[in-house]
Amino acid sequence: MMKYVSCIISLVVIFCVSPVMADISASKSTIDDQVGVEVTVYNSNLGLIKDRRTISMPAGRGELRFMDVAASIMPVTVHIKSLNDTENFMVLEQNYEYDLMNSEKLLDKYVGRKIKIIDWNRYQDRKDTVEATLLSNNQGQIYRINNEIYLGHPGIKVLPEIPENLIAKPTLTWLYEHQSKKPLDLQVSYLTNNINWKADYIMVVNADDTASDLSGWVTIDNRSGAMYKNAVLKLIAGEIHRAEAPRVEQLYEMDRAKMAAAPQFAEQQFFEYHIYDLQRKTTIKDKQTKQISLFEAAGVNIEKEFLVYGVSSYFTRRYRQQNPKQPVEVFVTFKNAESNNLGMPLPGGTIRVYKEDTGGSQQFVGEDRVDHTPKDEEVRLKIGEAFDIVAERHQEDFRQITTKRFETEWEVVLRNHKDEAVTVGIVEPLYGNWNILRSSHPYKKVDAFTIRFDVKVPKDGEVKVTYRVEVGL
Repeated sequence: MMKYVSCIISLVVIFCVSPVMADISASKSTIDDQVGVEVTVYNSNLGLIKDRRTISMPAGRGELRFMDVAASIMPVTVHIKSLNDTENFMVLEQNYEYDLMNSEKLLDKYVGRKIKIIDWNRYQDRKDTVEATLLSNNQGQIYRINNEIYLGHPGIKVLPEIPENLIAKPTLTWLYEHQSKKPLDLQVSYLTNNINWKADYIMVVNADDTASDLSGWVTIDNRSGAMYKNAVLKLIAGEIHRAEAPRVEQLYEMDRAKMAAAPQFAEQQFFEYHIYDLQRKTTIKDKQTKQISLFEAAGVNIEKEFLVYGVSSYFTRRYRQQNPKQPVEVFVTFKNAESNNLGMPLPGGTIRVYKEDTGGSQQFVGEDRVDHTPKDEEVRLKIGEAFDIVAERHQEDFRQITTKRFETEWEVVLRNHKDEAVTVGIVEPLYGNWNILRSSHPYKKVDAFTIRFDVKVPKDGEVKVTYRVEVGL
């Protein structure tokens, strides 16, 4: 009895649904329908796409195939809405079609069916066409031709048509209800992976290393699988949290034929981030790296520092080193403030530093990466190591007072072979509870566990800094 009832229900469903399904019309929308696109790029390999199109569709229930979307789309983030007719348009079902066609998949769809094979007969100088039934496409083709089995066959395979369930590019498909015949203004938004941006900066310092010109560039890398034509571009700087954060340079096109006279991006605070809005439209091609000028600033005051760093473990053991020389690191610092001809929040990126040589040619002198930097904060760049300034460290005495307390005496020798006097900072990260017992030069307490000596070393001169310290728990 239950089987009988089930059969009746199944037949009712078939007879009720089939006429409706048969009446469904299919519409296609390509990038040609696009009237606008907005691209918001995050510096975490993520993009938000808002694709607006005007589409004419039959009234009633139908299927809309929305083509030319990003291949790296995140389907669960897709949202569609009508901007001009919200009452008469409703989405019933949404699908993402990504079974893209290729030669193997096409042949797979024709297993058990007849195809044509065209081969060049070089002996008779003509084309021969044979009809074959494709029996298998598993690690090579197997054909039945004239009741014989062929394991492969030379020539060009010709198919009568493309199967409907294969598509050439990723496509969104909606089953919809539309109670009006007027064209719809639809906006489709979605997140996509594989589109990223970063900031790159060029700093050119003056002859005496006291000022510089700083320019910022936005670099956009689009590998999302779609082109965004005449797009409204927005960039988000900041660290957004994602449940999953997948991580992914080639020749790039640069939008900098001319140096921008005015900033091309308008910057503003946005939630806990900063948004940079390009004040013109731009086209972002797939598999393209594009650079756009962010800002130009002249006369940025900078300071150059020479620093020698110690290590906290020096103070609890006997210091034996075959080569007592230590690197003298070179830093450049500047204030990101309006008073210093800056003041825009700087997105994290790499600053590359250049300087003109005596012949007037700019040479690369170093680079460093900076984090997102708000206005009125200091930027500090490690540029390299000094060639003409030498530092040597010697442990003059070591005494273990208890199992947890140590007393050491140090000598740091600084030699300057430059043509002018320099100031070198000696930064010592001390261990635990510490006490400077004596020192040859004044020092400054930087924090709870760090002291710093700033020592002026004359041209072609040498200075010895000595101090004795007790450390321990």
